[in-house]
Amino acid sequence: MPNRNATRYDPIAIAFHWLLALAIVGAFGVGLYMVGLPFSMSRLKLYNWHKWAGMTILALSALRLLWRLTHAAPADLPAPAWQQQVARWAHRLLYVLFFAVPLAGWTYSSAAGFPIVWFGLLPLPDLVAPDKALAETLKGLHQWLAYGLAAVVVAHVAAALKHQFVDRDGLMARMLPGRS
Repeated sequence: MPNRNATRYDPIAIAFHWLLALAIVGAFGVGLYMVGLPFSMSRLKLYNWHKWAGMTILALSALRLLWRLTHAAPADLPAPAWQQQVARWAHRLLYVLFFAVPLAGWTYSSAAGFPIVWFGLLPLPDLVAPDKALAETLKGLHQWLAYGLAAVVVAHVAAALKHQFVDRDGLMARMLPGRS
């Protein structure tokens, strides 16, 4: 349902895009850093921050999806059909991973017996009972899904930069804040 009259995304869609981008990059960076630390209070704090970021990403993703389903995107820019198809599938994959990565992390945390208390205030229910073998499997799944998300994000950024600097078609301006 493209909005044929719009040349850019609305401010709420732009805010969701950039908030999620920052949260995902931050959570990924902290995730990479924290796993290499020795057991300490600093490592435990980073694990909690990572979990809070993951639950925030999950909530923002749900809100973003609801917004997207109820608000039309601008019409596609002229591009070969294969590029438009790749872009559609990449966006679908991004949305799947926006949910799959934090849900796998939440389930892993539950299976490992470590509850999530969002921002230290809201205890979230365990998704599964503690199970060491399941936790190990989910740990790997969470890791590989996160790497998959990182790869799709890198491809997304590369495509946006290609549109900006090679095609010069104005695609990036549609998602930049404060531009008209």
